[in-house]
Amino acid sequence: MTNAFIESEERRELRKAVFEFTQGYGSDYFLKAAHAGEKTTELWDAAAKNGYLGVNLPEEYGGGGGDLGDLAAVLEEMAAAGAPLLMMVVSPAIVGTIIAEFGTDDQKQRWLPGVASGTAKYAFGITEADAGSNSHKIVTTAYRTEDGGWRLKGNKTFISGVDEASHILIVSRTEDAKTGSLKPALFMVPTDAPGLVKTEIDMGLVIPEKQFTLFLDDVVLPYDALVGSEDAAIAQLFAGLIPERIMGASMALGSARLAVQRAVAYAKERKVFKDTPIGAHQAIAHPLAEIHMEIEMARLMTQKAAALHAVGDHMGAGEAANIAKYAAGEVSVKAVDQAIQTHGGNGLAREYQLVDMLASTRLGRIAPVSREMVLNFVAQFSLGLPKSY
Repeated sequence: MTNAFIESEERRELRKAVFEFTQGYGSDYFLKAAHAGEKTTELWDAAAKNGYLGVNLPEEYGGGGGDLGDLAAVLEEMAAAGAPLLMMVVSPAIVGTIIAEFGTDDQKQRWLPGVASGTAKYAFGITEADAGSNSHKIVTTAYRTEDGGWRLKGNKTFISGVDEASHILIVSRTEDAKTGSLKPALFMVPTDAPGLVKTEIDMGLVIPEKQFTLFLDDVVLPYDALVGSEDAAIAQLFAGLIPERIMGASMALGSARLAVQRAVAYAKERKVFKDTPIGAHQAIAHPLAEIHMEIEMARLMTQKAAALHAVGDHMGAGEAANIAKYAAGEVSVKAVDQAIQTHGGNGLAREYQLVDMLASTRLGRIAPVSREMVLNFVAQFSLGLPKSY
């Protein structure tokens, strides 16, 4: 029974290798690129060369043949080393998973090798300004054309990495499904398609990846831009949203570990009264110990979500992934705040590389799903309480 709570030796070795590899880049490299408005291309390419980006994808398409838990471990360790890659959440985890599970043979051959090798990046577009957390209000619509293709019209917002991607997997509805429950149809849209306009959003996040608002004004697509089948409907969308939550939790956990690591190192060395390190005082030690325990609990739930996803239990994985994302987002914010408090005034000095983490870790309580919507989910589906929204 104990083995169910311990990662395999292979995954632990993967974690160690990724952490050591990312240390060669680390926070200095990451923050320099972010402040300069540059990309972490060298890190992405090196991670791809080592096979880390496609570790979850089938071997026949160039992947590592592992599962989502392996990819989540990679991202957590990169975040713990100070250099997370946000596009890993989108390209191999969301888009890669959906295409691998629902794409046609031709679509798999066309789209997956580039994801696995890191030579291609794909963005994911679901959020709309007026819909917010209510995906049933999505108005982006796909109309059939006379030649059997598609025409997309609508908008998306807070879409990550559009400037780095060759295609965006756009979530829409078809013209005959404008009302009632959402029956999503997913399309691979080239970022240079006529009629697609992207506008960068001015964000306060200190990360290399940018956010965009998209306008789709009669974007014409071939028939095979539709991923999988219209009949897959909501199950196809969930195939991407569950990995999104697991990966979001993993990135938040890595950031929390990094913040605690920095706080502990400082608390061991900093002396204010007599010759005693401040870490000897319970006012410093206890909050850090509490956060460490919360990180370990959130990691267990994240591993549970990934394990359930690996065996195809999507309902169980959905519940666990939401809980994991909630727990990881909360502890990440708490860890950075306590690390800054441990450093005192130094915590706000850029030299200690904590102040730049404030906004990016705060994002974990909002995206990819807000803490309030997770609580709604758990109240309704886990506890059986009446729907409140």
